[in-house]
Amino acid sequence: MLLGIDVGTGGTRAVIISDDGSVVSSASAEHPGIQSDHFGWAEQNPADWWIAAQRAIQEALAALESPDALHAVGLTGQMHGCVMLDAAGAVLRPALIWCDQRTQPECDWLTATVGFERLIELVGNPALPNFTLTKLLWVKRHEPEIFARIAHVLCPKDYIRYRLTGEFAMDVQEASGTLLLDVKRRQWSTELAELAGIPVRWLPPLFESPEICSRISSEGAAATGLSLGLPVAAGAGDQGAGAIGMGILSPGSVSATIGTSGVVFAATDEPVKDPRGRLHTFCHAAPDLWHVMGVTNGAGLSLRFFRDTFAPSTSYDDLLAEAATVPPGCDGLMWAPYLFGERTPHLDAEARAAFVGVTATHTRAHFLRAVLEGVAMSLRDSLTLFADLNVPVTSIRLGGGGARGRLWRQIQADVYGRPVQMLAAEEGGAFGAALLAGTGAGVWPRIQAACADAVHVAETIEPFHAAAMDEVYRRYRRIYPALHEIRG
Repeated sequence: MLLGIDVGTGGTRAVIISDDGSVVSSASAEHPGIQSDHFGWAEQNPADWWIAAQRAIQEALAALESPDALHAVGLTGQMHGCVMLDAAGAVLRPALIWCDQRTQPECDWLTATVGFERLIELVGNPALPNFTLTKLLWVKRHEPEIFARIAHVLCPKDYIRYRLTGEFAMDVQEASGTLLLDVKRRQWSTELAELAGIPVRWLPPLFESPEICSRISSEGAAATGLSLGLPVAAGAGDQGAGAIGMGILSPGSVSATIGTSGVVFAATDEPVKDPRGRLHTFCHAAPDLWHVMGVTNGAGLSLRFFRDTFAPSTSYDDLLAEAATVPPGCDGLMWAPYLFGERTPHLDAEARAAFVGVTATHTRAHFLRAVLEGVAMSLRDSLTLFADLNVPVTSIRLGGGGARGRLWRQIQADVYGRPVQMLAAEEGGAFGAALLAGTGAGVWPRIQAACADAVHVAETIEPFHAAAMDEVYRRYRRIYPALHEIRG
């Protein structure tokens, strides 16, 4: 038995699997909502993640006769968050999480100081508000008394590892999203850290994702019910672990995942760098591989925003059923999902969302379907960039909440213009984290063997309305330039 723990934005999930990929038990616990004291700010309290992790782990363990049945633990979670600890390991302030957009001035300073091309050369990516480094620079500028007390910097899942094991560690896939990793060499970029004024000693030791880097401490065991000394693998960020759970391991294999954000992810044999920085270039969770990915900030967030604002008492299932009554193309209504700015392909923290083409004949169902189609259109932008950079796409596997509703699955096939695959066990990053843990603990010799045993395609969805969606996409591509011009 293997345990995967996913520290997400909305909650923490624990999944226990067997070595054939069967899900033995799972449990989730919600986090309080995102704190946003000002427009574009997004913070969470790491203590809330720890409370949710304890609850989810305990509930998942309840299905086992004994916690001793577990062989290893793997961790994953929301990427790019900035958890700052003092020398005693105490949290100094709420964490700035992945969708926080306040740091554009710090991005501008870093780009001017280091140079755009030099940033791509050093760490494979441009300075964006989502990345951990820019959040540290914001704290340095605006909260110098906090900055002066920092002794350790972690990402969300690595804070939970610290609470479980007492050890500081990070994997290279997660570290790729900090903007402090030399992605090609899979080590911290001491040059960029020094240029940015960040002490390298704050950064934790690095590991490949399957490596066992720590063990459950007595405090972690008492808090969760896990066995003392249980091995804990380094794990990966949510997209890296999710790709493992979907078997995205060779060039041509691609995943499209719709969670709070949306990600299109492609495995590569070498680091493929976009000279314009529109795609992220990261280390893969599988050793000796890399990946490129495009990110839509407001993917599942768009649907949640619509529900919370216009239909707070309606279930997602009912909303999707309502959207299914509208024809493809929504009779001309379109949605640009830029609720938290946008990353791919626009690199624009100030981008704004919009419904376009509204008429008196449009109903709530039209707006709902437009949200679903608009998110898929935004993800297609990433596939378009893959083609520009000669990144092959031979298969697309769907994951996240956007893969659980039949309508959104079909919309994605239609918008991408390709068949898309569903997996037998779609447990997201937690499933992949468990496979990484099993590999590190010797259940499998390599992560490729783990995926061969545990990842199985259950269904292929063919596109039915690709031609119609091509026409919608042609018009969709004109929305962002128009919105940008309006904004001035």
